[in-house]
Amino acid sequence: MAGPQQAPHLHLAELTASQFLDIWRHFDADGNGYIEGKELENFFQELESARKGAGVDSKKDNLSDKMKEFMHKYDKNADGKIEMAELAQILPTEENFLLCFRQHVGSSSEFMEAWRRYDTDRSGYIEANELKGFLSDLLKKANRPYDEPKLQEYTQTILRMFDMNGDGKLGLSEMSR
Repeated sequence: MAGPQQAPHLHLAELTASQFLDIWRHFDADGNGYIEGKELENFFQELESARKGAGVDSKKDNLSDKMKEFMHKYDKNADGKIEMAELAQILPTEENFLLCFRQHVGSSSEFMEAWRRYDTDRSGYIEANELKGFLSDLLKKANRPYDEPKLQEYTQTILRMFDMNGDGKLGLSEMSR
């Protein structure tokens, strides 16, 4: 009797939030917040190479057909680009941290409510300690276990992702990204 058939996707170890960000930055070479055009081709070629290296055999040989099938499956808003949240669904991200973040601050009104709640000193910025409080509450709300080192890693990862001017705090325009 044959064993269960392997699903035709990558079987990777979970990525930490920081590793995920490194992958994102590698493929989003122009930093515009999307993997598109040549970036998308590079992503797909590396993905296919990794799949072959993992022993996942694909039936089709046409790269263009594979890309169309892939985009149909993962480009949820059908804009022809891969966004960070879409990539987080493709790659096995630890605790799906980025999706958790996005789901709990979905609408602009929820975002502004969270901003006012966590900008405790009313400086117009969310500093690292305020961000840490936000992430702690977010993880509790999502019933995600965490410890202090993990919370610190998440805080630093969010700062690396959104602190465009490198001042160690998030302005409203940076956080709204």
